[in-house]
Amino acid sequence: MARTRSENYDGIHLGILTQAAALFSAQGYMRSSIADLADACKLSRGALYHYFDSKEAILFAILDAHIREMIARVDAAIAEGGPTLTQFRNVIRTIVEVNAKSPHEQRVLIHDLSFLNEDEQQTIKNLERQLVDTVTDLLVRLDAEGKIVKRTRKIYAMVLFGIINYTYTWYDPKGGIGPREFADIAVNLFLNGFAPGDAVRPAPAGRREKV
Repeated sequence: MARTRSENYDGIHLGILTQAAALFSAQGYMRSSIADLADACKLSRGALYHYFDSKEAILFAILDAHIREMIARVDAAIAEGGPTLTQFRNVIRTIVEVNAKSPHEQRVLIHDLSFLNEDEQQTIKNLERQLVDTVTDLLVRLDAEGKIVKRTRKIYAMVLFGIINYTYTWYDPKGGIGPREFADIAVNLFLNGFAPGDAVRPAPAGRREKV
């Protein structure tokens, strides 16, 4: 006989993913046991297995949900239209905002993907590639000088993602710089560089700040 779903099934399902992401982020996927997960979710082990067949199934569900949300929100940002630069800025804002609200999921994606089986890994990698291709297409459309060629296409894309994807290690979205402002700084830095002109000249002594 098939299991019946409780009225709050979806809420409990989401709660498991949220608590599991926090647990995996804090102590690592391999060091987190089913008993740890049950304690974190305030469920019995039997109740936990009602929602997921295994710890690996929970890991896959976390990563799949995280990257699909990212893709859906990026697609929505592009669908708003406007000039390519506006679309690009909105996409980077979206990625930064999703990462800022989901630092545990982003950490797990970067550190624990390899613990999935090969087919599940490939599913997540395909979704990541879809996201990267979308952002790269915008970069190519912005590249009036033809800097991005086949040989450098991946390099430019990965440099950009390197700026915005590892913020969970240091960035506090509740600090003085909010996600939108941080995204705009990243866009301006990536597209225009830090200092105008061909050379970086030191600031006059009176304008230097202590660090």
